[in-house]
Amino acid sequence: MPLFGNSFSPKKTPPRKWVSLSNLHFMDRSTREVELGLEYGTPSMNLAGQNLKFENGQWVSESGSFTGDRRELQRLRKRNQQLEEENNLLRLKVDILLDMLSETTAESHLMEKELEELKQHSRRRK
Repeated sequence: MPLFGNSFSPKKTPPRKWVSLSNLHFMDRSTREVELGLEYGTPSMNLAGQNLKFENGQWVSESGSFTGDRRELQRLRKRNQQLEEENNLLRLKVDILLDMLSETTAESHLMEKELEELKQHSRRRK
């Protein structure tokens, strides 16, 4: 027999009274924004000496364009175009090679089948 009883049953806590220590709910929205600085503006950052800001879901330069790297940007676009063209050519080559492989495989199966038929035919004659 347990010393203190069969089950542990703590006292139930009384419900808490809803009292906010903050007076934010008494202020209107414009007052809260002024008091607490809730007006953030657009996010911005400095990356490699270039100031960028986040607008409409994309990072854009605050000056409107990347001024110092215009040649680099053109070079990268040209290289990207070349790589896309090379990729398309390689895909075409892979498709052609797969077609050639399937054709050769089909011809090989036909030749094997004909060879088996000729072997069976020659066995019957003997």
